[in-house]
Amino acid sequence: MFYVLSIGGVEGLIIVGEKRAIYDADDWHVDDGVATDGTGRPPVKNPVRRSFSAEYKLSVLAEYDLASETGEKGAILRREGLYSSLITDWRRQHRQGLLKAAVGRSDGGRGGPSRSEVAKLRADNERLKTKLAQAEAVIQVQGKVHALLEEISKSADTDES
Repeated sequence: MFYVLSIGGVEGLIIVGEKRAIYDADDWHVDDGVATDGTGRPPVKNPVRRSFSAEYKLSVLAEYDLASETGEKGAILRREGLYSSLITDWRRQHRQGLLKAAVGRSDGGRGGPSRSEVAKLRADNERLKTKLAQAEAVIQVQGKVHALLEEISKSADTDES
């Protein structure tokens, strides 16, 4: 039960009975071991920042972009526990080319390189082989030019004498 009291134009609320103890409490939080979101899990003492793989981001973006029904996008965000600002950031990353799905195993896989890394290294290897062959051809030509110039120099010396 409560009473409204007005003294000098200032109104106040007087609470009578067992509820008074609740309203006089200094700390409104009661740590009963149950999360405030109603999941029944204990609250996390040290929250950890989540990180998302490129594949996950791309799959959520694709699903989010395909959502056409009213409330469907919000349902996806609630189901995944995401905010719309993350979708905005991921779209920007995708536009800038920073968000690409890995081909093959992830880099953190079983210790070996991913298939995309192997393909890149093979392409670099072929490019370097071609460059080496060109350099060897230039060196051969330079050697022949050097020999020819020496021969011309010797024949000039013999002609002068």
